[in-house]
Amino acid sequence: MIQLKANTPRWIIILVDLLLSTFALLFAYLIRFDLKADAELIAQEWYVLSKSIGIYYAVKLIVFYAFKIHNGLVRHTSTQDIQRIFMAVLTCTLIYLGLGFIRVYFFDKFFLFPTSVLILEAFATFLFMIGSRFTVKLWYLESLKSKQTETNIIIYGAGISGLITKRTIEKDPRLNYKIIAFIDDNKKMSGTRLEGVPILHSSNLEKAIHDDNVSALIVAIQKPDEENRKKVVETCLAHKVTIQKVPNAKSWINGEFSVKQIAKINIEDLLGRKPIILDELKIKNELSGKVVLITGAAGSIGSGIVRRLTNYAPAKLVLLDQAESDLYNLQQELVASKIELEVVIGDIRNYDRMKRLFDFFKPNYVFHAAAYKHVPLMENNPSEAVLTNIKGTKNLVDLSLSYNVEKFVMISTDKAVNPTNVMGASKRIAEIYAQLSNQKGKTKFVTTRFGNVLGSNGSVIPLFQKQIEQGGPVTVTDERITRYFMTIPEACQLVLEAGAMGEGGEIFVFDMGESVKIIDLAHKMIQLSGFEVGKDIDIKITGLRPGEKLYEELLAEEENTIPTHHPQILKAKTREELSSRLIAIEELINLFDEQENTLIVKKMKDIVPEFISNNSDFEKLDAK
Repeated sequence: MIQLKANTPRWIIILVDLLLSTFALLFAYLIRFDLKADAELIAQEWYVLSKSIGIYYAVKLIVFYAFKIHNGLVRHTSTQDIQRIFMAVLTCTLIYLGLGFIRVYFFDKFFLFPTSVLILEAFATFLFMIGSRFTVKLWYLESLKSKQTETNIIIYGAGISGLITKRTIEKDPRLNYKIIAFIDDNKKMSGTRLEGVPILHSSNLEKAIHDDNVSALIVAIQKPDEENRKKVVETCLAHKVTIQKVPNAKSWINGEFSVKQIAKINIEDLLGRKPIILDELKIKNELSGKVVLITGAAGSIGSGIVRRLTNYAPAKLVLLDQAESDLYNLQQELVASKIELEVVIGDIRNYDRMKRLFDFFKPNYVFHAAAYKHVPLMENNPSEAVLTNIKGTKNLVDLSLSYNVEKFVMISTDKAVNPTNVMGASKRIAEIYAQLSNQKGKTKFVTTRFGNVLGSNGSVIPLFQKQIEQGGPVTVTDERITRYFMTIPEACQLVLEAGAMGEGGEIFVFDMGESVKIIDLAHKMIQLSGFEVGKDIDIKITGLRPGEKLYEELLAEEENTIPTHHPQILKAKTREELSSRLIAIEELINLFDEQENTLIVKKMKDIVPEFISNNSDFEKLDAK
């Protein structure tokens, strides 16, 4: 067969279509006469046909050209091309019928063609033209595949998304994937077939990988069981199978899925947990029609909270941050939300600026996410940790009391528990100040405490990703170090839920799941990126940084937890703080002017006795 390339003259395609139409007409006549036409019958029919054949070709040529059926690339014939051909053939048939009636009533009383012949000719022409195009298309696709090495793949998910993924892969000539099987968590589907492809239970994945030399797995299931998905991914990593995923249907381009959207699976997909179920009605009742202030609104947690808040019909969202570019980007993102936004550039350390903000907007709710959180940087700059994390929080707490804010939700960290660094100690002092302020007025002060947030600014994930992109090495401070992880959406959802349930004075801790060894995280991220540890990218142990813990804690020794109505939120039962600490906190803030790190850290240790630094510059203070 001749390969129709992009530069094939269009007149050749028109000529082929006219030739196929001729065969269709002859076929229609043969069927009409049961394939038994003698010489006399042929001569009789030709007498009528000879007067019509010119009109036949003229109509075909004009209609085919008008519908531009010759413009499509034959090797990429699509459903739109089929529709165009169908309409062209139907139009030709209707014109023949119309011209036939005109000839009968105004000329020699002969139809152009018998009606039965026209109907048969239309069906045959359509089938011949479509058949020829798909023959060329299939031949072209096979010719491409013959030049490539075939890749055996498995699709995880035998539902609608999996089926769409299969069809999308099969129609893309650039991919030489051979779909070996579907795997699915539903045992009832095991042993059946989907469009000829066998469906296996996910527990049989390892055997399938081994038996069929599978090179890649595409996660197409939209709502998998998290434990099953983890097992599937772990199995693939163990057998060096490339893992990719189909994005959520909401992100498909114009509602259609393209193979270009198949992406590598992220480390977040391994660490995520079961979807969080929120008391949406309670949250909406709390926030609907309220003016809500979000500090640190341009940060990873702050912006995540802002996005979630748009679902609860607040009267106004006041977005406060000093990062103007990030704040502008967030503002542009939320333009379509139809929520009234007020974007404020400001620093929580500036009391007068914050007072003006509270006086002008009079917020009902405050979500306080603004903070310095980089442990090594705060070790070297304790005065800045005090100024932002403590004085900034104090400014907001005091103003919330003065302006009768209904509820103040503070975002804290697990590093505030038995802190070993300045950042954690500063957040613990901020917690204490908020707790001690709870009985001073109408404002309810609620603190939420959680661990590392995947993908947030300063998270180890972006650092590892950057190091992998640069070819390594990936740096881990200690082989033993572990951390709790939570995704940004999970953290923001739980903050809103805890804020809604809080009655004031509580510290809520979140179920962070199991702690993860950072070195294991590094191994998996390297593998997920398609590289091999030690061969392509090395892991380098650098040693613990000043102030860094081996293990993070969510509760201090003096604390225990009380369950709440939400299984992933617990209330810390903390020791009662002494009001005398308020004076000490004020004294600590005043030490900023001294710019003496040793004095600042010593005062922090006085306020938080459990603060035991592992920073060599401050360790000697623990002995005093």
